[in-house]
Amino acid sequence: MTRECAPPTPGSGAPLSGSVLAEAAVVFVVVLSIHTAVWDRYSWCAVALAVQAFYVQYKWDRLLQQGSAVFQFRMSANSGLLPASVVMPLLGLVMKERCQAAGNPYFERFGIVVAATGMAVALFSSVLALGITRPVPTNTCVISGLAGGVIIYIMKHSLSVGEVIEVLEALLIFVYLNMILLYLLPRCFTPGEALLVLGGISFMLNQLIKRSLTVVESQGDPLDFFLLVVVVGMVLMGIFFSTLFVFMDSGTWASSIFFHLMTCVLGLGVVLPWLHRLIRRNPLLWLFQFLFQTETRVYLLAYWCLLATMACLVVLYQNAKRSSSESKKHQAPTITRKYFHFIVVATYIPGIILDRPLLYVAATVCLAVFIFLEYVRYFRIKPLGHTLRSLLSLFLDERDSGPLILTHIYLLLGMSLPIWLVPRPCTQKGSLGGARALVPYAGVLAVGVGDTVASIFGSTMGEIRWPGTKKTFEGTMTSIFAQIISVALILIFDSGVDLNYSYAWILGSISTVSLLEAYTTQIDNLLLPLYLLILLMA
Repeated sequence: MTRECAPPTPGSGAPLSGSVLAEAAVVFVVVLSIHTAVWDRYSWCAVALAVQAFYVQYKWDRLLQQGSAVFQFRMSANSGLLPASVVMPLLGLVMKERCQAAGNPYFERFGIVVAATGMAVALFSSVLALGITRPVPTNTCVISGLAGGVIIYIMKHSLSVGEVIEVLEALLIFVYLNMILLYLLPRCFTPGEALLVLGGISFMLNQLIKRSLTVVESQGDPLDFFLLVVVVGMVLMGIFFSTLFVFMDSGTWASSIFFHLMTCVLGLGVVLPWLHRLIRRNPLLWLFQFLFQTETRVYLLAYWCLLATMACLVVLYQNAKRSSSESKKHQAPTITRKYFHFIVVATYIPGIILDRPLLYVAATVCLAVFIFLEYVRYFRIKPLGHTLRSLLSLFLDERDSGPLILTHIYLLLGMSLPIWLVPRPCTQKGSLGGARALVPYAGVLAVGVGDTVASIFGSTMGEIRWPGTKKTFEGTMTSIFAQIISVALILIFDSGVDLNYSYAWILGSISTVSLLEAYTTQIDNLLLPLYLLILLMA
């Protein structure tokens, strides 16, 4: 007899690699840090969730190795269940703490609902893995059952009836999105990435439905409504066209014309009226007035258009190099792909310093454009479909193993999530002082600076590799140093940032996230900013 509760076990899959254990250790450091900072019954739930996810993660890994998972997942990485499971719960916990400190009871309860929803979808992913594992992993089931029982008991006595219904609705949406999108998009996600992405979409869809039904009594921020409607609208449009093009060839001119006509119908007939109901004004007129409200915004928009043009020129130049190259498999080198990271940093820093609401809206519009262009590429919609396939194939890496190319969308999300997720109603009384003042810069630091520097210096100068990975010690150290320099520059140029001598916490947060970058096999563009955001907000 083998002991499941002490992985690895003979016959239960491949031995645990050092990189997987190191990734788990970094995640537990983050969880325990947040638990120490918060120290309430909800943080104990997060610890219990992390423990059970640690054990269940290896069941997912074994299912992936054996090809026994229900859906086709990305195979170039481990399951990533542990790092993904704790993101939403920890985010909800730190959001609750900040809004409690700011005296905002509504958003304090909202943070608890975020945490409870994250725990619910994580437990569902664990139950799914345990349910399809053969033979039934008895010891892991006991551990997962005990953790789940503690979480359900605490949440049952902490949430109101309405909040419980809200969590169950989000869980139901998550289950259906899993069945639909993981079937339509094989090999695009690991189980952890699916949990993170689809869990977030499920929560947003549920929030949009809730706010649409209570629009008379709700007085939300138009920026939040704009983000919710755009994201949900683009996802629903993708599901609609994926279902439609099962029955017809998407590459013909007739299908392409139908695609563009239906996009206009859905946009003008569904999305805009939906947004009009929420913000109670003409959405197009509101957007135009918002974008050109001040002279600073006009200059920022012109500057961003210039940077977008530069990014397009980089793509066209690389395509020209491929055309002149003898090798048909010419791929853009890593350093060239990091040019886009520099361009994104140059885009976001002026926006964060000068006009964060404008950056919020511009990032939302850019996300909608990226998703729409990916639909055009994926469905081969004329006249740009085949051109986009050729151009974007230059920048593929091992993470783009499915039918969708998502790395550029993940880069945009990683930079934008700290802007979108900052609880603005809880920042009016200066509750984001100290290290929390750097929260909007979490994406810039973790991805724009840290990941870029680590990749460039690690691939060109690195010699000492972290055990079990391709990442190097030199890359991680230069990444930490570059982020510290960036924090110093932010202090110089952004007068609104006052760290209040919280330098040790900032250094610890940056170092922890840099270590996670070295060991994780998940999409770092998405995962690293969220972890740095959580640590800084705590």
